Amino acid sequence: MNPTRICFIRHGETDWNVDRRIQGQIDIPLNDTGRSQALAMAFNAAHHSFADIYSSDLMRAQETAKLLAEREGLEVKPLPQLRERHYGIFEGLIKDELHKHPDPYAKYQARDLEYDFENGETIPALAARVEAAVDFMVSHHSGEMIAAVTHAGVLDILYRRATGRPLNTPRDFIIPNCALNWFMFDNHGPGGKGWHLEAWDDHHHLAHVLKDSVE
Repeated sequence: MNPTRICFIRHGETDWNVDRRIQGQIDIPLNDTGRSQALAMAFNAAHHSFADIYSSDLMRAQETAKLLAEREGLEVKPLPQLRERHYGIFEGLIKDELHKHPDPYAKYQARDLEYDFENGETIPALAARVEAAVDFMVSHHSGEMIAAVTHAGVLDILYRRATGRPLNTPRDFIIPNCALNWFMFDNHGPGGKGWHLEAWDDHHHLAHVLKDSVE
């Protein structure tokens, strides 16, 4: 059976990205730069032929996916499992303000696997959600090539899962807005599931991107 290839794309820039404010699942639209990034991404990806285009159901991802879908003559398929991690009490805060909450901040910095920001989501819960999203797309597109627009937290999990990095180690890779990240999924791996990273951070189509991702 041929593998399924998925091009995962982080949404375009928002004003909250610029402010270094944690968005989580708060529904924030793209800013003008984000729309330009999404358009540049759509033109760059247009030479690929995608069988379908999926997106997180949050506005910033949907807006980004729509521009790619229009180039492909497709409709965006919303998939809530592709949402950003729920950051609970940290959502809406500027990153420089997080230290005002010493204990939660320490757990955030340490990537504490049991911490859910009081009313948010743990890292393992996010990872399980991401795996369910991948399983859904692969089961519906065996052997095909599709695209999925999502968020930094989801891409973090995808990268770690495909490269064998633990969930609780510091992030040592960048996740720019509107870069193309290619993964291949087949049945050759632990537990019968193979996740393979083909290419990461293709952003040559973008003149300016965020290098220090704020979720």
